[in-house]
Amino acid sequence: MFYRFSDKITYGKEYPANKKGLIAGYVTNEELQELALKLNFDASTVESCQSKAKIFRSGIEIYDEYTFTELKVIDPVHQEGDDNTDYVALYFKKDTLIVVDVEDTDLSTKHKFERAIKRFSPSTMTLEKLIYAFFDELLGKDVGYIEELGLQVSDMEEGILEGEPDDDINAKLLKIKRKLLEMHNYYEQCLDIFETLDANENDIFDTDSLMYIANITQRVIRLREDVDSINNAVVHLQDAYSAYLDKKMNNTMKYLTVLSTIFFPLTII
Repeated sequence: MFYRFSDKITYGKEYPANKKGLIAGYVTNEELQELALKLNFDASTVESCQSKAKIFRSGIEIYDEYTFTELKVIDPVHQEGDDNTDYVALYFKKDTLIVVDVEDTDLSTKHKFERAIKRFSPSTMTLEKLIYAFFDELLGKDVGYIEELGLQVSDMEEGILEGEPDDDINAKLLKIKRKLLEMHNYYEQCLDIFETLDANENDIFDTDSLMYIANITQRVIRLREDVDSINNAVVHLQDAYSAYLDKKMNNTMKYLTVLSTIFFPLTII
């Protein structure tokens, strides 16, 4: 589906013949094949969209008229056991944003894209505003989730200090560390993209509007710092739990030593 912004948003299944104004599209791989011919997208970028990116920092390609990248989208709020990763590819072109659905099985990323295009007035929407709105939707629930993780770690720490830690605390901490690492890599991926866009090497952005890219960059930096801070707390908590186990073992050994001191003479007699 393609969207053209003027006084209002117009919709269509074909790339607009009238290219005046901002154009946004959310397309499938099949639709990309035809679109690539119209917009002169390099064949290697089209081929990259045929498979999921295996790593977060898969690279960004800069061409004279557009910038291409792949994006692994992490939704931290999901049901246990469900895959929370979507895969899309992004083409940034002068007054054009194309999002390619590589694997968005639940259409969650598409729905966020659709909300993003309605964030600002159609008459004032720009490419920079649209990018800001799209990533803002992608990251919308992260603050609350990170805060919840922080409270979980704090509760575990309280349990250790009170001498009543959960029996499976190590498994819980390892699970939290794995999630934090995933989110850290996700934010690093986003920052790589924003850094390239902000450099504006192919002059596809209005310099005066790059503040929107700068704003979303600062938000992601804060999210990454929050994640790293919780990760440090988890490491310290693991050390505290190990110390708790050592202390508990020492107390047990002291108790056994006292018992041995009392009963050993009786055993000899």
